[in-house]
Amino acid sequence: MRPIEVQPPTEGVDLPPLTGMADLQAIERIPLAERDLALTTYDLLVRAAKRWPGQTSSLWIPDAAAIKDHVAVTFGALLDRVHAIGHALHGLGVGRQDAVTLMAPNCSDLLAATLAAEAVGIAAPVNSALDVHHLAHIVRLTGSRTLVTAGPELDEALWKRMLEGAADLGIDVLVALSPDGDEPKAELETRAGLRAIRLEDLVDAVRDTPADLPTAPPEPDDLAAFFHTGGTTGTPKVAAHTHRNQAVMAWTIALAGAPRRGQSIVAGLPLFHVNALLVTALAPMISGARSIWPGPRGYRDPQLYAAFWQLVEHYRPRAMSAVPTVYAFLSATPVDADISSLEVPVVGAAPLPDAVRHTFAEVTGLELLEGYGLTEGTCASSVTLPGDACHGSVGQRLPYQTVAAAEVDAVIGRVRPLPEGETGELVISGPTVFAGYLRRDEGRREVSDEGIVIDGWLRTGDLGFVRNERVHLRGRQKDLIIRGGHNIDPAVIEDALLAHPGVAAVGAVGRPDRKSGEVPVAFVSLASGEVTVEELTKWVDQHISEPAARPKVITVLDSIPLTEIGKPFKPALREAAAAQQFRDELVAQGIEGVEVGIGHEAGRLVVRLTGGGEVSRAVAALYGYDVDLRAGAGEEGQ
Repeated sequence: MRPIEVQPPTEGVDLPPLTGMADLQAIERIPLAERDLALTTYDLLVRAAKRWPGQTSSLWIPDAAAIKDHVAVTFGALLDRVHAIGHALHGLGVGRQDAVTLMAPNCSDLLAATLAAEAVGIAAPVNSALDVHHLAHIVRLTGSRTLVTAGPELDEALWKRMLEGAADLGIDVLVALSPDGDEPKAELETRAGLRAIRLEDLVDAVRDTPADLPTAPPEPDDLAAFFHTGGTTGTPKVAAHTHRNQAVMAWTIALAGAPRRGQSIVAGLPLFHVNALLVTALAPMISGARSIWPGPRGYRDPQLYAAFWQLVEHYRPRAMSAVPTVYAFLSATPVDADISSLEVPVVGAAPLPDAVRHTFAEVTGLELLEGYGLTEGTCASSVTLPGDACHGSVGQRLPYQTVAAAEVDAVIGRVRPLPEGETGELVISGPTVFAGYLRRDEGRREVSDEGIVIDGWLRTGDLGFVRNERVHLRGRQKDLIIRGGHNIDPAVIEDALLAHPGVAAVGAVGRPDRKSGEVPVAFVSLASGEVTVEELTKWVDQHISEPAARPKVITVLDSIPLTEIGKPFKPALREAAAAQQFRDELVAQGIEGVEVGIGHEAGRLVVRLTGGGEVSRAVAALYGYDVDLRAGAGEEGQ
């Protein structure tokens, strides 16, 4: 198969330039309300389909081991599919206030179903790796009764898990998606009280191809989507986006170095991730670009990395968007192809280690363009524009958003922005600040921004400063290691260890300490098995000038635990460090037969001690730690 031809870049739609600070100021001279923008995701798709009905909007690669095989979807075909699925969902009883849970590997119908759910109701994308407890929590919050998931041909294990678990989740209808380019091979199993049906069969029930939605189109301030977030305790929160949030975000992302008509972006993040929907699906609709979806598992598929540079040569993308761990893997993959088309490698969602930045540049000759944002801000709040990188910054703020460092007094509800260059908690205001988190009050679903949006400012929980409209990060408040009242940024430890050639990945966290509250410890995975802990300990002594920041213990793991999208999962590291500390202390005091269980509740470390008659002694032995000590399964300790 011949390489995909790249059309000459043309605007296709009137987008103002955004190449630096002067352009940002020029854009904002025109009030956002005076711009002719799509303000719903449905209108965004309708406009794209009218401008470029026969142009390819996305390419779907069914198998990462065969990267040249793909299924193409045009803008016009996508709109038709959204209309058909919208009618099918409406026929299932989905209305404007009803959530549709979507949980499957990436495929063209997952994107179409997501957009259709936003058009007639509310989309609720969910990570398929979540355990049943967290999944049930999310479904309860959203109130969803319909689950769109992978059919047995797309992901047999997920299908069986959802088939068996649907009743416990309160799901009435299970809709099965099929792989791109593949026909279903067998009838679906079902269970008593559950309707299991393929999406194709639902769509076929709509006799004529509909040319519009079955209901009135959504309004800008209608809820569009519920996205779950991780949080420091590992318990997902569910953030509510309006159509205005997503449509404005897509437009501003399209300004910031995104591909134009005839160009492409690699879209390898899972569609339950807000970046996948906003950056690699919706923003290209603004400019007429196309997205390339490399296999159902995307960047989570190990097979993709061996073929990735060949994929770039074949499809000629201008841009890609990924998390730091993806670029770390690509940095270890020799470039065996012509990758000259790739100019805009965007990185975000987690801090970018300097070692990854430098190694990727050495291997590819490309500079990673770091951005900053969060789900509650509808994706991105700052971006590094091509050719405008500033070391130590995560880019300039996006148009019509304000980013500031501030002192926040949540008690009296006051946010005081700090002078330029002074470090504080980063706060964001503007049209992309989310509607709030979901909660249940006497069985009713509510959306509340209480405590997270204060006086119009979204609290990020991140520390940083702003200078010349550029955002600089200085760590996350809840990730800070506080040793005897002294704040230690874990990035100081992580950057030092990542600079060692034998270290592949690092996570630095605080371990409970009776005297200091907590002390820093580090977990590493190695690129070379010949590196010893003793060598790494000497290394940090030489490369971390501040003695208090040097980790007390360095532990080698086969791999650092990650979230499904590749972010380091620090709650697991904190719990592992605490469990080992308490077990060691109990052994040192001659206490045996006591099991130490670690968890989080309301952001606080909980230690459960269970076992024989030594439990009371164990509680007494660990008294004085700043943790919630409990004896037995649920009984409070001292």
